[in-house]
Amino acid sequence: MELILLKDLDRVGYKHDIVKVKNGYGRNFLIPQGVGVIANATNRKKLDVLKDEEAKKEAARLDEYKEMATQIAGKSVKIGVKAGTSGKIFGSVTNIQLSQAIQEQLGIEVHRKKIAMDEWPKEIGSFTANINFHDEVKSTIDFELIKE
Repeated sequence: MELILLKDLDRVGYKHDIVKVKNGYGRNFLIPQGVGVIANATNRKKLDVLKDEEAKKEAARLDEYKEMATQIAGKSVKIGVKAGTSGKIFGSVTNIQLSQAIQEQLGIEVHRKKIAMDEWPKEIGSFTANINFHDEVKSTIDFELIKE
């Protein structure tokens, strides 16, 4: 069964994606919960309209994204982590923790999905992450993992 997702769903897909799921999962859970709709021709046309509207909203926020990128440029945040004696941290640092650190230390709200890194660090040290505010606005932020 093909569905259009109306919300982000872990391990299934992101908002406005057309995904293939098992019939029972779609019929008994996703559709009644309002997470998805059947991907028929009518709903696919509505999806195109929704994507266009969302693209216009993002384009309107372009100046805001540029301002946020200039505020973040050259700044650094510190994240406290638990680590062993060798400097290896327990667990890993994720974009959620980095997003929270930016919010607390710099006062700038960056959505976690806009933060990307090839490989998340697993040791104490200084690192750089990419922030993709928009297709036209990209920035980087330095962060340092310190032992708590």
